[in-house]
Amino acid sequence: MQKKFKRKTGIFAPRVAVRPETSWHSRWLIIGILAVLALVLSWGMYDAGRKFAGFDKQGISEASEELARLSQANARLQRDNDELRMTVAGLERQLQMDVATHENVIQQVKTLEKENTRLTEDLAFFQNLGNVGGKAEHRVSIGRLKLERGQLPGEYRYSVLLVQGGRPIKDFQGSLEFEVSFRQNGEKKMISLAGENPSQKFDVKFKFYQRIDRSFRLPAGGVLESMQVKVFENGLAQARLTQTVNPPS
Repeated sequence: MQKKFKRKTGIFAPRVAVRPETSWHSRWLIIGILAVLALVLSWGMYDAGRKFAGFDKQGISEASEELARLSQANARLQRDNDELRMTVAGLERQLQMDVATHENVIQQVKTLEKENTRLTEDLAFFQNLGNVGGKAEHRVSIGRLKLERGQLPGEYRYSVLLVQGGRPIKDFQGSLEFEVSFRQNGEKKMISLAGENPSQKFDVKFKFYQRIDRSFRLPAGGVLESMQVKVFENGLAQARLTQTVNPPS
């Protein structure tokens, strides 16, 4: 017993904590104060976060005004863009019209230049013809035979000028026959222009001169070699005149 008592006293005795007794009213008061402090701290953190992120009332108002301003600017830019697009489309159409007009003018100038050259040649020919004297009998001749390329692939235009020299007392009546020689796939072929359409007959009737301007197209892959014209007088089976022209280089 004595040993047991010594173990429980002195330095061997167990530690004893002395705590003041707290009533349950104090405990609830402390818990309430801590809860209020936690709510105030949470609200402060929430409000600071809203202000930092720009979600306060003033920030929202400024953001709304900025959004409205940007929307108006975007609408104005869209209208300006539509107007510019319409303007560009109009300018493109005008440019296309100007280009087409320019091309037409160039084509007309080329046509007029060819016509002027032909008229100049005709004038020079008739001037020389008028300076040459002749008998009253009529003498038919081919004043000019020309062959030139057309605008389309395989297209050619030809021009024939028939003249009755001297002092003719009657009209010359007859017909013309055109034969075209070409190669196609290495084979030599020939077509008669007057024979392409039976209803198309190159009849001629003139006292002083007559000009014929026509065009033809070769079959696909055809390479022109020459064209020959024959002049027939009514009542005669044999051609009075024959002339051949080579294609332009």
